[in-house]
Amino acid sequence: MRIIAVARSFCARPTLPKATGHLQVRAFQPDFVPRDPKAKPIRYKYPEIYNPYGLRPPPSDKIVQLAERIAALAPEERCQLGPALVERLKLPKLQPISTEGMDLGPQGGAAGGSKAEEKKVEKTAFDVKLEKFEASAKIKVIKEVRAFTSLGLKEAKDLVEKAPCVLTQGLTKEEATDIIEKLKAAGGVAVME
Repeated sequence: MRIIAVARSFCARPTLPKATGHLQVRAFQPDFVPRDPKAKPIRYKYPEIYNPYGLRPPPSDKIVQLAERIAALAPEERCQLGPALVERLKLPKLQPISTEGMDLGPQGGAAGGSKAEEKKVEKTAFDVKLEKFEASAKIKVIKEVRAFTSLGLKEAKDLVEKAPCVLTQGLTKEEATDIIEKLKAAGGVAVME
């Protein structure tokens, strides 16, 4: 019995006027008036240049004369104008922004270049490059390459035949000079990079 009463109450409610298309959502707003579908769209005139602050009045004669006097100053005097105005108007001094932890690209900002010149980082990791070797000492050079690279015979032979090529990377200076001396004794010419 209750179900039938609930069903009748739903049926008894007045239905809303049927709206079509995009008007269905707006139809529930009490102040909505549907647009005439045959009406042409409204064309608005937009300004050529948009200025959010509105029209500005032209500068006064006093400002124009001041601008002409500033333009007539020498470049050295114009450079002094900014700091003098900051001091005279008692503007707050701008604090430098820290760029620590930022990637500033290859130029490194204004101060990045001077820091790079001051701190020349001493190289700690070196590469050993085989430049050339004597044809008669090829086997000895291959044995030496196998001794310090842990390569197989075929890989070491291919590497030596590709000379000039990098044999090892990321060595200390002492290790690199030791390997160069061993290759030189075996008949090869190696350099440190």
